[in-house]
Amino acid sequence: MATTVTQIRDVWELMRSQIKEKLTNPSVYDSFFARSNLMSIEGNKVTIGTDSSVATYVLSSQYRALVESVVRSVLQGDYAVTFVYPGDQPETEKRAKSSEKPVFFSKNHIKESYSFDSFVVGDCNREAHQAAIMAVEAPGTLFNPLFIYGSSGLGKTHLLSAIGNAYKSKHANANVLYMTADDFFDEYVRFCNGERRGDELRDFFRNDVDFLLVDDVQQLKGRSQTELTFFSIFNALVAANKQIVITSDTHPDQLDGFDERLKTRFTQGLTLSVNRPDQATAEGILRTKIVSMGMDISLFDDEAIAFVASRFCSNVRELEGRLTRLLFYLSTNKAERVTEAVARAATQDDLEVKNDSARLSEEKILNRVADFFHISASQISGKNRTGQIALARHVTMYLIRDLLDLPFAKIGEFLGGKDHATVMNGVQKVEKSLRYDPELKRTVQTLKSQLKS
Repeated sequence: MATTVTQIRDVWELMRSQIKEKLTNPSVYDSFFARSNLMSIEGNKVTIGTDSSVATYVLSSQYRALVESVVRSVLQGDYAVTFVYPGDQPETEKRAKSSEKPVFFSKNHIKESYSFDSFVVGDCNREAHQAAIMAVEAPGTLFNPLFIYGSSGLGKTHLLSAIGNAYKSKHANANVLYMTADDFFDEYVRFCNGERRGDELRDFFRNDVDFLLVDDVQQLKGRSQTELTFFSIFNALVAANKQIVITSDTHPDQLDGFDERLKTRFTQGLTLSVNRPDQATAEGILRTKIVSMGMDISLFDDEAIAFVASRFCSNVRELEGRLTRLLFYLSTNKAERVTEAVARAATQDDLEVKNDSARLSEEKILNRVADFFHISASQISGKNRTGQIALARHVTMYLIRDLLDLPFAKIGEFLGGKDHATVMNGVQKVEKSLRYDPELKRTVQTLKSQLKS
């Protein structure tokens, strides 16, 4: 049963896609379903929020049977459906709720261990580090926002948290908010069923936030209403000279699916990248991590550190993971010094796995496509037929067929038991679209390039 905000959101998206398919008049969906939301599933009762009293009346009187059939199909049971417009709540309930001030982002905290001192600076991140320091020293004046982008595991979250900790140390009474885009979406869904709650969320940012740190902003993709709210908040903070620092896995211009106005706002400040660690930076990260763990750095030969840095430097997380593996090996084999031979023996299994993963396979293609579309591999292999997931599924089918030349039946078996005809149809759809859809063509070319690198 869906209980969390994310689960309820996903269930509602599935329901809405089925409702849209069943409606013969698209304007009905746009007028009455597009702005509705699934408020709760309690026992055998489903409550759906609407955006007006008229919508409540129309859905209750004309489309209840349709909605109940979709609910029954998705939830696999009989449920009573109630349509509610929050503005029609009884006055006593309105007064009770109006006296309750919501607490926003109560669980959001910056990791105190992430500081500028523990951030290893190299050619791969020097400019981003320098800009981060200036954002602390002169917030809201030199460049707003500061937009830092790069692949996962390159230290963006560390740098973002270091900014927050440094600013708080200089301004003890300042309100610094760190949040991911998913955090913002969850708060938006949780509190914005009614107009008043939406205003309170915006007022919270205007009045209670002095410095805003937004991690993984690309996660707002496809969430149009949330994006619009974020747009208004962003403009209000910039107008008030309150510093905003944003991270993303891609450059603002490549944030496909975002409102063009927001992408333009992202580039009005300073945009910088962080890149894969070079050899010297990777070695520095390992040395810093060893010292932070309370170990004697003199017990590690330079050759051993250089070996690990050269073999596992695609990102910071990979380096930290191999160091953990090395320390485990030391604890079980009681080596007195960490030589290159010891480092090689400790990471041998990881090297074999790394070499295996470099070979192209169905799994590698599936995971790469899932990362590109910001969804999970299980969603691609599942039965959800919503637009973005269906597109990712078809692209996965096409790439497996094109790059590995596997039979349609084997591709279908790999992707959760899809039949031969389904896979063939998906591949043909992509082949046809590539002739006239330049965006899809760029997507496929990018994925092929990543998979062959």
